[in-house]
Amino acid sequence: MKRLPDWVPPGTDDTVPSAARIYDYMLGGGHNFAVDREAATQAEQVVPYARGVARLNRAFLRRAVRFMIDQGVRQFLDIGSGVPTVGNVHEIAQDADPECRVVYVDHDPVAVAHSQLILAGNDRTTVLKADARDPSRILGDPQLRRQLDLDEPIGMLFLCMLHWIPDESDPGGLMCHYIDAMASESYLAITHITEDYQPHQVREGLRLATRGGDQVTPRPYDEVLSLFGELELLEPGLVGCGTWRPAGPGDIAEDPTLNQFLYAGMARKP
Repeated sequence: MKRLPDWVPPGTDDTVPSAARIYDYMLGGGHNFAVDREAATQAEQVVPYARGVARLNRAFLRRAVRFMIDQGVRQFLDIGSGVPTVGNVHEIAQDADPECRVVYVDHDPVAVAHSQLILAGNDRTTVLKADARDPSRILGDPQLRRQLDLDEPIGMLFLCMLHWIPDESDPGGLMCHYIDAMASESYLAITHITEDYQPHQVREGLRLATRGGDQVTPRPYDEVLSLFGELELLEPGLVGCGTWRPAGPGDIAEDPTLNQFLYAGMARKP
């Protein structure tokens, strides 16, 4: 019997690719299998920029969390978190302040199982298996309520997540539910795939990456902007991921094409 590494949860099928592990591979992480790397390679043949876009998204996460920390936020809710490796929310936040608390949410049992192993022993971080389309279930979960105080400011992140919500599930309505639950002085960060500039490459790359699983809905600028509801959008607004308040050369794509795949923005609740 083949022996899997210690980080692999019991019962994991290493012959089926996982979107969470594909993303981990593109970020340079070690929580992925050969089948994930093969799927990533196929996607990159159609969208050569896929790895660069993934890393721009992770760099935005780093800047977003640090910005929220600077505004006094000490608790975070990351919806659609995937596998929390390679500089994820808890690492960034707890490096700045060990008292920070984080709740990760993902509906993918593979991502949740990996997360539970990785985060074992971190009592200020919790992982929930739940669907983002059920905000009442997530926001009312006893584990979340033990970790987070929703009467205090929170940093909420939907990074590369809302394009997994189809139009018929009313992503705008869902976001209103989450926004209503945020206390004053809370922040919301969103990144979202778009076809505004590279429609053929985006569609073909997503087809290969998802391999018949959940489908992605790229959205145009105005539709992504509407997901912030009535919140106060911070400067520079909704922009290409690498151009949202870059902190250094590593945050800015040398090839401007990379900024044409992903919108990024942050808003504040007054």
